[in-house]
Amino acid sequence: GDLDAAIHLFEDVFGFTVISRAPRDPAIISRVIGVPGVEVEIAYMRSGSGATVELLSYRAPDGVKTFLPRACDLGSLHLGFNVDDIDAALDKAAGHGVEPMGAVVVIDAGPNKGSRIAYLRSHEGLVLELIQAPNNGAGRRQA
Repeated sequence: GDLDAAIHLFEDVFGFTVISRAPRDPAIISRVIGVPGVEVEIAYMRSGSGATVELLSYRAPDGVKTFLPRACDLGSLHLGFNVDDIDAALDKAAGHGVEPMGAVVVIDAGPNKGSRIAYLRSHEGLVLELIQAPNNGAGRRQA
């Protein structure tokens, strides 16, 4: 809903920069997504490592709904990010109104053993996963 706020979140928490931002042709986007009367502005952002994220803000049609599924519900999506300091990322995210969905947990088995992980959600429903590799930073929010 608020493209400026989303851009600021990705800049501040994950170090992305805007590489392109513009509205798109409503007729083309309507055909692509199968919804008539769509108006959208899209921002492309890139991280220092070269990862790219596309953020979309729909201005039309009326009646756009917030989608707040549980992480385990079919159709739920999230973006995952490796972070050097999960506590610092959580603090920055909180400053943008993005709050944990559950606890910060230390993974006890598998390929990510020893990593700290958290899922967060924005008030608009964006779900983000943060994972900090073992031996990065000090843990204060463990469950």
